[in-house]
Amino acid sequence: MLTVYGMKSSGNCYKVQLLLEQLGRPYRWVEVNSAAGETRTPQYLAMNANGKVPLLEREPGRWLAESNAILCYLAEGSALWPADAWTRAQMLQWLFFEQYSHEPCVAVARFICVYLPPDHARRAELPRLRERAAQALAVMEQHLQSHAFFAGDDYSIADIALFAYTDKAADGGIDLSPYPQVLAWLARVRQQPGHVAQQV
Repeated sequence: MLTVYGMKSSGNCYKVQLLLEQLGRPYRWVEVNSAAGETRTPQYLAMNANGKVPLLEREPGRWLAESNAILCYLAEGSALWPADAWTRAQMLQWLFFEQYSHEPCVAVARFICVYLPPDHARRAELPRLRERAAQALAVMEQHLQSHAFFAGDDYSIADIALFAYTDKAADGGIDLSPYPQVLAWLARVRQQPGHVAQQV
């Protein structure tokens, strides 16, 4: 059985949980509190030297880190992995966009607002993070004006990757009301078979 080491409140971990639920694959979840330093223990670092969650254990001694790499591994051969090479490349394009242009602002703003005290110095970063989030959301809004999903016209792991933190953008003080197509897409994702909400 697959084992996922993750933190339920993490969007990156939620991506993996959501995909496994939608694929109907059995798995074991091991809750790891990275905020409490549980990913920095010698035992955990022996599995993932980068000391982060999520981490997928396929079998004893075989581990895979990085949320989007895990999505790719799990989705291959399923309906969430496009068969067409061009569509698959578009899916990968959005996975890279999520990690480089979306997650570093949307997720970080959420982290600062939810996990750090109100007087923490990192709150000074919020205006710039929200500005960058608006830029990323505008790119998504433009794409969704003529597409139902992010890789061709079908739901894929690109949508799972982008959904996780977009759905929680308000936690970071990011207003989604200027992006009606993004809001409509979020609703479509929630309607997909096997969808489960993130536990916080």
